[in-house]
Amino acid sequence: MDILIVDDETVIREGIQRTLQNRFPEHNIHLAANAEQAIALLRSHRIQIVLTDILMPGMTGLEFMNMSRTRYPHVKWVVISAYSEFSYAQEAVRLGAKDYLLKPIGKEVLGDMIGKLSEEIARETELIEDAELLKANRKYLQEAVFQRFAQGLDTGRIDMGPFMEQHPYFHLIMVKMESDKPVFLENYIIENVLQELIERYGKGFVTVHDNKSLLGLVTLPSGASVNQLVDELRSHLVKYLKVPFQIMNTELIEHFQAVPAEVQRMRQASTTQVYEHHASGSDRSIEVALQYMRTHYQADLSLEKVASIVYLNPVYFSQLFKQKTGQGFKEYVTHLRLEQAKQLLLNPKLKLADVAERIGYQDMRHFSQVFRKKYGVTPSDYRQEHTQMV
Repeated sequence: MDILIVDDETVIREGIQRTLQNRFPEHNIHLAANAEQAIALLRSHRIQIVLTDILMPGMTGLEFMNMSRTRYPHVKWVVISAYSEFSYAQEAVRLGAKDYLLKPIGKEVLGDMIGKLSEEIARETELIEDAELLKANRKYLQEAVFQRFAQGLDTGRIDMGPFMEQHPYFHLIMVKMESDKPVFLENYIIENVLQELIERYGKGFVTVHDNKSLLGLVTLPSGASVNQLVDELRSHLVKYLKVPFQIMNTELIEHFQAVPAEVQRMRQASTTQVYEHHASGSDRSIEVALQYMRTHYQADLSLEKVASIVYLNPVYFSQLFKQKTGQGFKEYVTHLRLEQAKQLLLNPKLKLADVAERIGYQDMRHFSQVFRKKYGVTPSDYRQEHTQMV
């Protein structure tokens, strides 16, 4: 059985890996530091259990789970988190998580949970694995053939007749992105959101058209409008995508041979259509960033690092952070660390150097200077004054 562990903290990933390998040496354990790495492993291995952290670079664990569950319905999801907030656990359960484990995770609890899931998977596998594999292979072949056909390329000797019988009439929907960086994660988001909407509104599939465009085919019930599907698609992409994008669609197509020309028409139309780029997800981005900062205040909290966590440009993130919090990024980090230092200083067993190190300052002198500038007293004076009061 293949298990995937997704967490941006190396210590957590490797700790869970050691625990599981000791108790279940027969299982294959795969590690990912973020959603993008996890997606690649989901596509290249038959993953059956995913343990995912909530806060990760690029996409939260809950968003990753939500995006993946339609395409990988057989996967058992377990959420691991440093946060006990009810809203996180509630959302995890709503999305179908099998469990919600709080860090640090006990070895016995982790082992027992994986053992139960393994038994559940073994029972299910006997019934559905062969049928699912055949269905998946047929689906991927269909999408690959259509991708070549839509681009006007030769499909060899493959008979398109059965394909056309399934979709005597349909609409095409193209989503194109504009970005100077790889958009692997964005491709995954679009593919899963569009596929879920197609299955909800009618039937069809999604295929990658090129490295920055995806193409969906949807057959809707008679009288249904494609505009409603497109509007809902746009609202989801506005929420999840951090890059500019376009959505184009065709009128009803009744002749399959018209596909290459319609695809070419949409590509040409994209050169004059304005890209959409919304920041309506900015509140959520800052919320995720703040949660991450509160948990990792003692580590590298550079602007670039935290901006990458929420997948935003550092300059834009800096402006957005100040707009939402009323404080500059560096000012907030300093405040966060020094407030924690005040709590640690109440413990007389901790040396001042230990306090400084625990909040992310390797230079004791620098820590003292920053502390005195903010509170008007040195760390030693603060400790002496407040321990006498206790």
